[in-house]
Amino acid sequence: MKNNEKKNSKAISLILYFVLVAVFTQLDQITKIIAVNKLSGQKDFPLIKGVLEFTYIQNTGAAWGMLSGQRIFFLLLTMIIVMLITYIVIRMPFNKKYMPLYITCILVVSGALGNFIDRLTLAYVRDFIYFKIINFPVFNVADIYVTVSVILFIILLLFIYKESDFDFLKIRENNKAGEE
Repeated sequence: MKNNEKKNSKAISLILYFVLVAVFTQLDQITKIIAVNKLSGQKDFPLIKGVLEFTYIQNTGAAWGMLSGQRIFFLLLTMIIVMLITYIVIRMPFNKKYMPLYITCILVVSGALGNFIDRLTLAYVRDFIYFKIINFPVFNVADIYVTVSVILFIILLLFIYKESDFDFLKIRENNKAGEE
């Protein structure tokens, strides 16, 4: 691939990354606004009776309410994760081989930012999806993004990519032999 083609490919990759992250994050925020408007102060809304319900809660922690009240910790952790994943996307080749990883990165950053926005502006996360049949903690669309991306990432690491496929993340040293 020629240098100009490589630069154009990288520019397209980054523009697409930021646009898709913005779209997915906005979708999460829209679902949360709808949940607040339709569910706050209301009875649970069964989607599938006894299995799946919409209910509204304000979560100040992580899953299962762990680390409740640790807002600053979550905000800092999210910023670090978003910067790290964005760095990976910047370094990652934009081709068919890395498309699953690219999509996984978009999902994890979208989910992280969706809940980050809530924590930053409201000091809690708006959760509203409840699997009643297994008494699973109430969650939201951003949580789905993060969960799916973590599962995809594990599958990719275990079954798709080899260690050498991540050479693009290695810091290149100056070629001193070429200088002699």
